[in-house]
Amino acid sequence: MEVKRAIKYMLISTLAFACMNSTVKYLKGIHTFEIVFFRSLGSLCFTIVFLLKYKIPMIGKNNKLLILRAIAGTTSMSLFFMSIKYLSIGTAVSIRYIAPVFSAIFAVFLLKEKIKPLQWFFFVISLVGVFVLKGFDHQLNTTGLILVLLASVLSGLVYVLISKIGKSEHPLVVVYYFMMFATVLGGLLSINNWITPKGIEWLFLLLLGVFGYVGQVFMTKAFQTASTNIVAPIKYFEVIYTATFGVFLFGEIYTFYSFLGIALIIGGLILNIWYKSKIDNSYKDSKK
Repeated sequence: MEVKRAIKYMLISTLAFACMNSTVKYLKGIHTFEIVFFRSLGSLCFTIVFLLKYKIPMIGKNNKLLILRAIAGTTSMSLFFMSIKYLSIGTAVSIRYIAPVFSAIFAVFLLKEKIKPLQWFFFVISLVGVFVLKGFDHQLNTTGLILVLLASVLSGLVYVLISKIGKSEHPLVVVYYFMMFATVLGGLLSINNWITPKGIEWLFLLLLGVFGYVGQVFMTKAFQTASTNIVAPIKYFEVIYTATFGVFLFGEIYTFYSFLGIALIIGGLILNIWYKSKIDNSYKDSKK
C-alpha cells in the first residue's frame, strides 16, 4: 500500500514539474531572471508559512554550506530556464538529468566516496545519450546544450552540498535559503531587464511557484514513503510528461535520434539507481 502511495506522490510531483517546465517555455517573451524571481517568490511564501507554522528557526547552523547550496541551485535553475528557450523542453529536461554523473564526480573529491566501475559504465551510457542528441539530432541548439550542461554540473554540486549538510538542517530551512537567495537575485537582476507581463502571463508567472512547490513537496513525500530504488526511477516520468506537452502545446518535433538519446540518458541513470540500491542492500545484509 505504501509503495502505491509513494508512486502516486512521485507521479504528481513529476507532473507538477512538467507543468512548471511548460510554463517557462510558454513565457519565452519574459526575461529569464524575471521568471526565476516569480518562481522563487511563490515557493518562498509557502516555505515561510510552514516555517512559522511549525516554529522552525529560519537561521540554520551551517550557514556557509546553505549559502553555497543556494548560489549553486539558483545559478543552475537560471541556466536551465535559459536553455528551455533554445531547446525542446523534453530534451532540456533529459540532459539536465545527467546531474548524478557530475554529482558522483564531485562526491569522489569532496566526500571521498568510491564509485564502482559498473556505475561509471552506466554513467558513460547516459553521456553517450547526450552525444547522440548532439551528433545526430540537428535540431539541437549548441547554446542551449551548453547552458543545460552547465545547469547539470551545478545540480550535481547541489546534490553533494545537500549530502554534506545532511540531517543537521531541517529540509524547509534548506529550501528557505535557496528560495530566498533566488528571489533576491532574480529580483535584482530583473530591474534592468524587466518586461511587464500581459494578461494571462501574470497568472502563469504566479503558477510557477505553485507548480514548483507542489513538485518539491510530493517528491519529498514519495522518498519518505518508500525506498529510493522504487521511487527514484519514477521521477523520469517528468521527461515523458514534458515531451508530451512539448509536442501538443508547442508543436515540438522529436526525431528517432532524439528518442534514442533520451532513452540512453534515462536508461543509464536508472541502471545506476538499481545497481547502487543492490550494493546498499548487500551491505546492510552483511551487517546483520
